[in-house]
Amino acid sequence: MDAVELNFWFEFGSTYSYVSAARIGAAAARAGVPVVWEPFLLGPIFAEQGWDDSPFNVYPAKGRYMWRDMERLCSKYGIPFARPSRFPRSGVAAARVACFAGKTKEPWLPDFARAVFRANFADDREIGEADEVRSILDSLGLPGARIFDEAHAPANRQRLREQTRRASELGIFGAPSFVVGGELFWGNDRLEDALAWAGADQ
Repeated sequence: MDAVELNFWFEFGSTYSYVSAARIGAAAARAGVPVVWEPFLLGPIFAEQGWDDSPFNVYPAKGRYMWRDMERLCSKYGIPFARPSRFPRSGVAAARVACFAGKTKEPWLPDFARAVFRANFADDREIGEADEVRSILDSLGLPGARIFDEAHAPANRQRLREQTRRASELGIFGAPSFVVGGELFWGNDRLEDALAWAGADQ
């Protein structure tokens, strides 16, 4: 039986989404599992849980653990990492571009997503700013200004809102999350479990 696809739900402000974005391409290729990249926003989902900030800021001990864990994980996997000077940064502008790319099935979506994550968590760049997002697109050999404008048209803004609502309806409460059929796996440390589930006879 062929592997079913894995839906990779990610948020550009999410530290652990960065690690998964760096890992998932090679891991999924080894497992023979196709991946669909699904951008969404954590802010509205956190608001539903009564939070107006990242839980890593709401609970300082959890935040201290997370930053040290990120150092360990990035060292383990050879992923560049520098703690950003501001956390979390808004991922809205980049998420609109990613949502636009997902809708039109652009092959550059994974490269764009990884570049945005690196800008945030390795280069300490302000990914919430339009100029930064355009610059990332340009660096990939894409027409940054045109894509950015199309991604910020009203229809695509609404598409991202609907995408975030769909994440909530799937039971997603954090990022990264992986959905295989109706099965939800939460967290970077569940990536291999999700891939194994996608490759198994269900």
